[in-house]
Amino acid sequence: MSAEVRVVAGVVQGRWESDVAVFRGIPYAAPPVGAGRFAAPRAVERWDGVRAALSYGPAAPQSSGNTEDDDWLTVNVWSPVLDRAAKLPVMVWIHGGAYVIGAASQPEFDGSRVAREGRVVLVSFNYRLGVEGFASIAGAPDNRGLLDQVAALEWVRDNIAGFGGDPGQVTVFGESAGGGSVAALLAMPRAAGLFRRAIAQSVPGTFFSPELAADIAAACAAELDLRPTVGDLAGVDPDLLVAAADAVTAGKADRWGPAGYRSVLFAPVVDGDVLPQTPWQALAAGAAREVTLLAGHTRDEQRLFTAMTGLLGQITPAAAAEALDILAPAPDGARRYRSAFPDAGPDELYELVNSDWLFRMPSVRLADAHIAGGGRAFVYELTWAAPELGACHGLDIPLLFGNGPTLPLSAEPGSDAAAVSKQMRTAWTAFAAHGDPGWAAYDVAGHLTRIFDVPGAVMPYPESSSLEIWKDHPFAPLER
Repeated sequence: MSAEVRVVAGVVQGRWESDVAVFRGIPYAAPPVGAGRFAAPRAVERWDGVRAALSYGPAAPQSSGNTEDDDWLTVNVWSPVLDRAAKLPVMVWIHGGAYVIGAASQPEFDGSRVAREGRVVLVSFNYRLGVEGFASIAGAPDNRGLLDQVAALEWVRDNIAGFGGDPGQVTVFGESAGGGSVAALLAMPRAAGLFRRAIAQSVPGTFFSPELAADIAAACAAELDLRPTVGDLAGVDPDLLVAAADAVTAGKADRWGPAGYRSVLFAPVVDGDVLPQTPWQALAAGAAREVTLLAGHTRDEQRLFTAMTGLLGQITPAAAAEALDILAPAPDGARRYRSAFPDAGPDELYELVNSDWLFRMPSVRLADAHIAGGGRAFVYELTWAAPELGACHGLDIPLLFGNGPTLPLSAEPGSDAAAVSKQMRTAWTAFAAHGDPGWAAYDVAGHLTRIFDVPGAVMPYPESSSLEIWKDHPFAPLER
């Protein structure tokens, strides 16, 4: 059965699917091409008649395939009721993918179950990635991907009431680069007032200085014998820019320090304008103190990446030492890791420092910063382990959305997986509705943390040894 809603730009037609009204591919901004290439997002043109919203919009240019359409900036909506009087909580999902891959159309992000069980309106959207969204290009604003996210949230503010949602009760949530985006939005003046609550899952600590971002952009442009300017790049096929960035990422990037070591060459830029400070600096200074934060991570974040590179169980002492030297916090982080984990072999040390540097410590320290700035925060850790990969990076996504056997579950989930899935979905939707996920708030003294497992628990933060090692780390922008 079809469903129609009037938005600011016109009327959209979706359909009812399993008691949820679903709208896909609604433009929230004009295609960022032509005069809009590398520009801040522009208002979408109005349309006459009824616009079909039955198919997802195309993903932003990325390595996974050829770009065939330029209408990258679209939103999708799932709602259990199309009634303005309903005023349901709204949850806005930001997908991850290292700021270079991913799309809201991925099957694991289908919002039907969360919307139906949680009685919320769920929104997802695409945003510009890689060179298009995050490269530092002369003549263009930095952080265009983040500006897209602000435009999507403004679309929610202006239109979500027609889908049964309450624009005054918006929760933004995301994982990995999506979690980093949530952290960035908390620190962005342009995002102020667009959401009331935030859930930051597996927040990457990669935020770049302008100098680092400019050097990486120059290397990408040089692959095409061009300069990193709007004049040189605006006419280049997006897929050629993706290929150039992939070539740079695949090369040895010693001059870019930890970012090069981890092949993370695109991230939000602390440019002093769109993003004035890192999230940790901004939150500690009181930014977004009126927003309630839920932050956390999986226990075995690095395990997935080690498996993807074929190195599970094969980390040499030299490889572990290199990881400690590059990633552990100064001045003597490598020694402190070996002292804190005296029985750890190369594999465990490698996993610990990689997990801590990229996701675990940035996530929990975000909560510390928010509390220091006068905000309220809750913390969680997912410890339930999938076969072979443990509680690895990304495991929270299939559990949260409840969309079946997707990587890294790899098989039909059993009763324990279903139980943890229900725990997480209940906590996330309760937080969106009331600002309370169901356990005590986090503080710098007790460090109370919700453990998602079978059985679950609330206890002091389990990774206390790592937290002690990183307690004084400033999470400043990464430098060249």
